[in-house]
Amino acid sequence: MTKAELIEKVYEGADGLTKKQTADLVDSVFAALSDAVRSGNRFTYPGFGTFTVKDRAARDGRNPRTGDAIKIPSSRTVSFKPAPKFKDTLGKPKKPAGKKAPAAPKKK
Repeated sequence: MTKAELIEKVYEGADGLTKKQTADLVDSVFAALSDAVRSGNRFTYPGFGTFTVKDRAARDGRNPRTGDAIKIPSSRTVSFKPAPKFKDTLGKPKKPAGKKAPAAPKKK
């Protein structure tokens, strides 16, 4: 889903708001979420999930093009853990499209 599609979906359910007001509302929600994660390192929305900041340690890696060893510096990233209620609504994974089981050997 793109930002425009999200705005359209919220607009359909928001009585009395213009599309511009809906876009401003969506932007405000994501700005508040970003600020909460940045400042408190955590944002939880019950029934949906939790966003947290994770620290990644420095590590050794390889340049995939040359194969040379490189040092990867430490960094911070955002992690999302879905709430069990939300996760249960996703169902079981589907089989990847285009992958077929190997053919059985022919009998002579």
